[in-house]
Amino acid sequence: MIAKISSGKDTVGLIRYLFDTKKAKDHTDPHLVASWDDFAPDLGRSDDFDATRRLLVADLDLHVKQARRLGRAPDKHVWHCSIRAAPEDRILSDEEWAGIARRVVAATGIAPDGDPDGCRWVAVRHAPDHIHIAATKVRADLRTARHWNDYLTADRELAAIEKEYGLLQVVRGDRTAAKRPTRAEQEKARRAGQDKTPRERLRSTVRTAVAAASGIEEFVHLLSHIDGVLVEIVYFPSGDVRGYKVALEDEVNGPVWYSGSKLAPDLSFHKIQERLKAVDPQPTGKPGRRRPNPWHQATAATDRIPHRLDQGDDEASQAHLAAFGEALDALPLLAPAPIHSQLREAATAFERATRSRIQAEHHHARALRSAVRAMVREPAPKDGAVLAMFLDAAIFVVMAAARWHQLRHHNQQVAAAHQTLVHLRAAYEQAAAAPLAALTQRRPPQQTVDRHISRIRQVVPDHAQQVLDDSSFDALVTVLTDAEAAGHDPERLLEQAAHQRPLDDARRPARVLTWRIQRLSARAAVSAGARAAQARSAGQHPSAPVPAETAAPAAPQPRQARRR
Repeated sequence: MIAKISSGKDTVGLIRYLFDTKKAKDHTDPHLVASWDDFAPDLGRSDDFDATRRLLVADLDLHVKQARRLGRAPDKHVWHCSIRAAPEDRILSDEEWAGIARRVVAATGIAPDGDPDGCRWVAVRHAPDHIHIAATKVRADLRTARHWNDYLTADRELAAIEKEYGLLQVVRGDRTAAKRPTRAEQEKARRAGQDKTPRERLRSTVRTAVAAASGIEEFVHLLSHIDGVLVEIVYFPSGDVRGYKVALEDEVNGPVWYSGSKLAPDLSFHKIQERLKAVDPQPTGKPGRRRPNPWHQATAATDRIPHRLDQGDDEASQAHLAAFGEALDALPLLAPAPIHSQLREAATAFERATRSRIQAEHHHARALRSAVRAMVREPAPKDGAVLAMFLDAAIFVVMAAARWHQLRHHNQQVAAAHQTLVHLRAAYEQAAAAPLAALTQRRPPQQTVDRHISRIRQVVPDHAQQVLDDSSFDALVTVLTDAEAAGHDPERLLEQAAHQRPLDDARRPARVLTWRIQRLSARAAVSAGARAAQARSAGQHPSAPVPAETAAPAAPQPRQARRR
């Protein structure tokens, strides 16, 4: 059930509308189902409509007129609440709607239970699926009703009613969502030929700038140099930055300015400043040492997020989800044009899943944030495999995020994560097609394939047949063969890949293992002697799987260390 609450000045106009059957075609058989004393005159059952209407309005306005003589009546004395059932719900009886109306006026403070001085109200049903409650806000003791946060209290009561009545339980939010565009904004965008309102376009632009910036100064600089965007920095008298406002240049009637907090709760200047403090400075290249691949670093950090979400630290988990949202915001800058739209839609959808009432401790997500900033500063990758690897890991993060939010009853965030999955999977299928096809064409000889099959059956016996039946199996044996040729132990790589990411949720386990092994094998191979020494020092067999935390790709070793 959905409630919509508003205030007004005209009791006569509201009653006329509620009982009108000429202008409003969906008003069929309007009649009262409940009232403050259950004896209010019912226009829908009266032979003299005008006389009964005057009588009902006079009864509703009685205390308003008394308070007005004393100068105590509120300017907007009319309280109007419409309550609509979902299309899937059964048709409720008049008695059921009457009970719902009484619970809502009691919960909102209009007419509390057991209060003889409560406001006067009527509940009108003029269609099968909804009712309207019309009330005047002046109590019998001539005080104005205390109905603060009436929308939230009504919504909580309706959630309980849905469970008790066996109705559809509507997805509800926690007031952390970005403000939706108004109908006027939508109509203005439509007339201008835009599919997004200025508020939505600016929100996306600012989020992308945050994802690319390493500090607050760079954020302001990036935002100021985006074509078509106007930026105004607001300062304290001391000269320190207080905040910022943005607008679009192409507005027909002049720019409409939005502060960051008006775009989204997490885009206020203070919130952005907090997030950017958790970004490490970008490393400079050192002679004799190759810089680590930021895509591999970002994928490794993304891979670890599902594990982080299971640790019970909600503040850290919220930080990882926010950092992952920034990674999605940055992807359209780096990915090929054919999948830009899907990635933008995925980032827009997941934005809702990055916020909740839980306060994020952003220092927990330094690794991913820093890797994303390094990615933005690198040329776009020519190898589509690195993008496919990241998207493969990202899909698992979104699935884990949906479960995490569901356990905490964050209904809107769960819905946002599910919507994100649709777009991410579509982008992944496009991004993975070419690199998988290239790997498949290099399928090794059957003798080599048989050796890998034996290893797969040994390492992942519960998923072996699913891996062998996967259409990406040829790509998997190709990367295992390449890794073996580079000096890696294929069995050890399989163990690491299977240990770091459980295959229970994988729809295409061969693909999962392919990207994981290709990324693991990008590191320099460890010699057999070094593996034996590591095993002796750790007191375990060399081929035993390493913990997920240490198995993630690390920076390539310096050349001198590799020679040793």
